[in-house]
Amino acid sequence: MTTTAEPQQPAPTAGTPTKSRFEPKPEWLKVRAPGGDTYHEIKGTLRKLDLFTVCEEARCPNIGECWREGTATVMLLGDVCTRGCRFCAVTTGDPRGAVDVREPEHVARAIARMGLQYVVMTMVNRDDLLDGGAEHVGRTVQRLRALRPDMLIETLVGDFQGHMSHVDTVVESGPDVFAHNIEVVRRLTRTIRDVRAGYDQSLEVLRRAKAKQRALSKASEGDGSEAARRLTKSSIMVGLGETDEELLETLRDLREAEVDVVTLGQYLRPSPKYAPVKRFMTPDEFTALGKAAMEMGFLYAASAPLVRSSYKAAEVFIRSALRGKGEGGEGAEALLDERLAIAQREAARVAAELGPETETRTPAAPRETPLIPMESLIRR
Repeated sequence: MTTTAEPQQPAPTAGTPTKSRFEPKPEWLKVRAPGGDTYHEIKGTLRKLDLFTVCEEARCPNIGECWREGTATVMLLGDVCTRGCRFCAVTTGDPRGAVDVREPEHVARAIARMGLQYVVMTMVNRDDLLDGGAEHVGRTVQRLRALRPDMLIETLVGDFQGHMSHVDTVVESGPDVFAHNIEVVRRLTRTIRDVRAGYDQSLEVLRRAKAKQRALSKASEGDGSEAARRLTKSSIMVGLGETDEELLETLRDLREAEVDVVTLGQYLRPSPKYAPVKRFMTPDEFTALGKAAMEMGFLYAASAPLVRSSYKAAEVFIRSALRGKGEGGEGAEALLDERLAIAQREAARVAAELGPETETRTPAAPRETPLIPMESLIRR
């Protein structure tokens, strides 16, 4: 296959296309390097516990800000994805069913020791597993919940190839937030996302998750009054060639699917082999987009150039929950500080109960531990 050299472009500004990751970016996309006592303390704890976060692996620009408020994102089920989207730098391949069955316990114990008030559990797509990894994610949520009832948990998962019973498995494990990213507008889905992904399929996953949350709440509370506390969430990337009207259409589709929280941020090209950035949206344009989302009825919309799907997730959850109760989001900062203090006390308690963490994860002996749980062999 032959390729042609891309023409030279001027330094990109708002609304102008960019063709190379090495061309200068707008000033609003530049951030200070992370630092501070809290940042270094959390990083040191992560290394000690043999736990690596998506925040670090993806070089997220918001890592310092999120860690200071006690939020972190961890990836489950390995680092090889069975899909190949044109925006994502995660390694694509075939894991051949390999799963560390001890990971739920290890990750739960490691996170429980940390002074976090909110954790996002995300995953690579695992189409090589019959349940897509849903049971594995669910076990991790349940184990962490048992160790740290105070911690807020979000699961950011794939579409499980449209198998809604696997969506149910994750929701039934009890995360406070079920997140699945629609990523791009309808017109760009086929060219930007993997062929196995689908715009309508993502909407159905989110719709099913909300319905399941509501059903579980009714079963446990009797009247469904606590349904608002369990949230659904999705994210849209901007700058891949979509129009403003298409963005608004996608927001309307998400709201029609009863999504509670939406995040919108600027797409940045990982390397020249990925889809090019077509435009840089200005901070003011992001603000207007976020305002439009709120007017559609979302409980919360985080919209800014550097926003990512897990951006300041604890604050987003608190403000969304308060708005869901009709309190308008006031008092969020005080509640966040209170929750962070509780998280630090609970982390100290768990660390004392579990004792020194000396074991690190090593590959399991195949004769002693099965590659995948038996439940993953049955497609429900």
